[in-house]
Amino acid sequence: MENADHQVLTKLTDWVEDGELSWLCTVVKTWGSSPRPIGSLLSCNNRGHTCGSLSGGCVEEDLLERLQNGELAQEKPELMIYGKTKEESDRFGLPCGGQLHIVIEPIRTKQQIATLRQIVNRLEQRLCISRTVELDTGVMTAEDKDRYRNLELIGEIPTDEFGEPLEKDAKNLTLVHTYGPRHQLFLIGAGQVSIYLAEMAKALDYHVVVCDPREQVIEQWPVEGVQLVCDMPDDAVREHANDNFSAIIALTHDPRIDDMGLMEALKTNAFFIGAMGSTRTSAKRRERLLQLDLTPAEIDRLHAPVGLPIGSKTPAEIAIAILAQLTALRNEASVEADFRATA
Repeated sequence: MENADHQVLTKLTDWVEDGELSWLCTVVKTWGSSPRPIGSLLSCNNRGHTCGSLSGGCVEEDLLERLQNGELAQEKPELMIYGKTKEESDRFGLPCGGQLHIVIEPIRTKQQIATLRQIVNRLEQRLCISRTVELDTGVMTAEDKDRYRNLELIGEIPTDEFGEPLEKDAKNLTLVHTYGPRHQLFLIGAGQVSIYLAEMAKALDYHVVVCDPREQVIEQWPVEGVQLVCDMPDDAVREHANDNFSAIIALTHDPRIDDMGLMEALKTNAFFIGAMGSTRTSAKRRERLLQLDLTPAEIDRLHAPVGLPIGSKTPAEIAIAILAQLTALRNEASVEADFRATA
């Protein structure tokens, strides 16, 4: 399954190579409630064709009309802000006074096409790459990256006496946008649940790392596009998953492997740490972890049994439950609490 950014950039590059006047639009900042997150992309051309989404409808229609009428970004990038007034927010369907700051870039040069192809090729390998654009000139460059980083719009947007942004007067702005898997899923164990979890997580744009110290197990791994590590899990966690973009989940059912990885994982900056097992198994695991110089606060970070309580039994169902829990956590939803309140 293609990454959404890959779809947008591939379509854009194809249009430009076919001689179509085309643009790349990027959400670079939001204020209040917004329908799409920072980094969302839309490509469009002068014939009215689009790929991607910025808001879900009204903003795209207005933006495309302005581009086709020659009002915006004909020669170099421009910053466009939607929702500066309540009336405008209502008109464009931006909830609760939300704002969208959008960078619009005309794409037409061979250098731009070559850079976009470089990015597309990198995304096809499920690797990260950063694109930098000087808005005053439109000059675009790209650089390979090892991990995803948040989008940055470098420079100040001037405001009027009432504090409203004056995007037309903005100078010396630089957009730095990293494409590629935004989160990493580090799986301890290369068993059947890991196989289903890896397949589904790739579709959700995770970079998946599978660690198992058993060479004969790792050699039989069937899922392509996954980073394999045949090492002890504590060493691998330290090297690959000590950051707040990583989720670490132990899945072997073997305490000699799982506990070693969790002992290190619970000391990292990972945004999620989980372990598979029954309620009874999880209670015993917590007792063992207390004996491994972990504090109660560190052990409280552990989600075990991992996954939303949806009655999952099969490996595929368990994988769905785990990814649902990760999605709820990443979106700051209360789904898990709601499930447990009614269980």
